[in-house]
Amino acid sequence: MTKAMTTHLDVVSAETCLFSGRVSHLQVSGQEGELGIMPGHTPLLTAIKPGMVRWIKQHGDEEVIYISGGFIEVQPGGVTVLADTAIRGVDLDLAKAKEAKRAAEDKMSNPSQDIDYALVTAQLAQAIAQLRVIKLTRK
Repeated sequence: MTKAMTTHLDVVSAETCLFSGRVSHLQVSGQEGELGIMPGHTPLLTAIKPGMVRWIKQHGDEEVIYISGGFIEVQPGGVTVLADTAIRGVDLDLAKAKEAKRAAEDKMSNPSQDIDYALVTAQLAQAIAQLRVIKLTRK
């Protein structure tokens, strides 16, 4: 029987540590696209955008969380996700996410309003990312 390779993962936000343990791999939404991190990955420090962090624990269980942005650091000794805000997929509110998406879309489609397009675009991206995590965790 072969032993699966793992790496240590810490997922932390300003509020709490959401996870600390061994994982076989993880996936995160980086600024330049999706990142897949496996044990032995090249050292890396990059910004992450609103989206999900998904990992497979040492014994095969999967966990998914929503993050509003932050950074990921990959070092030989492990991986750290520093999230601005992090919420477990099962704790996200479907109705609130749908309403946030609708509100952002309404603001963008009404050119007569004086709005901050960068802010509204960020709100829309966060709502879409939350809906994606909700769909993945509740199928």
